[in-house]
Amino acid sequence: MLRIHFTPEDLTRVRVAPGPDFLWEITNSVQTLQRTDGERVFGAWRRWVRPRLPESRRLLSLLLPPHGYSPDFLTPTSGDRTTLGAAVDTLLGTPRPRLRAELTRLAATRRLPGWAAALAEGDPDALARLGKALHAYQAEALVPHWRHVRAALEADRALRARQLMDGGTEALLAGLGPDVKWRPPVLEVTYPVDQHLRLNGRGLVLQPSFFCWPTPTTLADSALPPVLVHPIQHAADWADTAGATEPATGRSPLGRLLGQTRADLLRATRTGCSTVEAARMLQVTHPAVSQHMNVLRGAGLTTTVRTAGRAFHVATAEGRALLAAENRRAGRGPGVNPRP
Repeated sequence: MLRIHFTPEDLTRVRVAPGPDFLWEITNSVQTLQRTDGERVFGAWRRWVRPRLPESRRLLSLLLPPHGYSPDFLTPTSGDRTTLGAAVDTLLGTPRPRLRAELTRLAATRRLPGWAAALAEGDPDALARLGKALHAYQAEALVPHWRHVRAALEADRALRARQLMDGGTEALLAGLGPDVKWRPPVLEVTYPVDQHLRLNGRGLVLQPSFFCWPTPTTLADSALPPVLVHPIQHAADWADTAGATEPATGRSPLGRLLGQTRADLLRATRTGCSTVEAARMLQVTHPAVSQHMNVLRGAGLTTTVRTAGRAFHVATAEGRALLAAENRRAGRGPGVNPRP
């Protein structure tokens, strides 16, 4: 059990991360790739990705076992992490004493190859090899799905914002899933080991992660800036529709009806999204989002609320009915896959 201890000040300093963290998605997916549970959620992705990852998968799997300790330096909490390149540069700048301490701790739990000793000493060639593996893994395993990953995390962020608006910070904490229990002033999280994290006024970052499975995770070193990485809900067939096995036309039935961008926007409004979030999610311009939203709104499929100079778009009952029909046609039920 992980127990996160809050002070009154900490309750005012809880925030949701603005988007996916590149290195958390890499590390969580490397670990999930080695697991056998979660077949209904990750089985298709595992079968698709395993043949595509010769060198980078082997190297990263040695540092990221599916169970037990993993080094914290692989998921830095400081520095520029807005792009994968910047995040990897931050990681490769980890001080040598920390590299040595964390890899020594990992070596106490499993046998490491010879190059890990060079990595622990900050050897430039070993660090460069790690950096190349991270970039190669992202390109092969995650980039084909990244648009879907980002969209799913944006939807989760909108859900957390709604929880916060409706019930405050305590509702936000209580709504993190079945593996999380809010027992004031302690957040109890299902965890493979007993660990206490005392925030002591530092606050807490909630980082949704597409590949975090099956329970939330955090850093081993409680002295680092506190973060709780938690799973999100997944569409039942996400690996089939996110790009890896998508039909050559790249257009779903709903996309053929509305146009692919409008269909994607309608899906994004299921849990609500702002113009800025939608533009970032779909990698289109803000004016393009506004134009398409005007069409969806005119058709009665979405509605828009404006506050503090920002537009927040939400699917109407008619829009949700159309999305539900799409899910039924695809045999996906409500469109959310339960835990196995």
